Amino acid sequence: MTTYYSEHTKAYVAVDCIIFGFDENRLKLLIGKRNMDPGRGEWSLYGGFVEKDECLDDAANRVLLELTGLKEIYMKQVGAFGAIERDPGERVISVAYCALINVNDYNEELRKQHGVEWVSINELPQLYSDHNDMVKKAITLLRRRISTEPLSFNLLPDLFTLTQLQHVYEAVLGEEIDKRNFRKRIKTIEFIEKTEFIDKMTSKRGAAMYRFNKNAYLEDPCFKL
Repeated sequence: MTTYYSEHTKAYVAVDCIIFGFDENRLKLLIGKRNMDPGRGEWSLYGGFVEKDECLDDAANRVLLELTGLKEIYMKQVGAFGAIERDPGERVISVAYCALINVNDYNEELRKQHGVEWVSINELPQLYSDHNDMVKKAITLLRRRISTEPLSFNLLPDLFTLTQLQHVYEAVLGEEIDKRNFRKRIKTIEFIEKTEFIDKMTSKRGAAMYRFNKNAYLEDPCFKL
């Protein structure tokens, strides 16, 4: 370590992960009770401090891997939160990251091990410090981008019905969507492909299942819904 900047006050840098999932037709958030002071026992996002050999993205990916056991998760930086009194322990600046995962990909035993729960965004309790503000900003980000980026497919299994896809959009946007217009638009998007598989679990009549062709999308990454 050098002696540069020794005259300045030092601050800790942390990352907090806002992990969204989709279950029971609702957008949900992964939260748990803090097991450290300050704020022990309060509901909180899952996060950690940035190590000296990590960049911000590496730290966020490490925290996500520790919590979910999943790699190559969709992740976007939401913003920095640095109010002076946001952490009563020390001067801590936190950079929030938004992640989207398929709930069914998350190992139930790992969830129990970390003591976290899926909670509907409409039923969130008061979270530690400014974590509610982080969540609000992340939801705003999702709502701005979901119609111009293929975000929704990160919340769904590889095969899905158009009804499931519509429910994801409604859960994120917080409003109902006209079914006829939605399906009409979806069927014009070439990289949302109809498959030969039929869903007979959630539909008595049987519903066609679709998949998102990521390679086709990357060839012409233009998405508007």
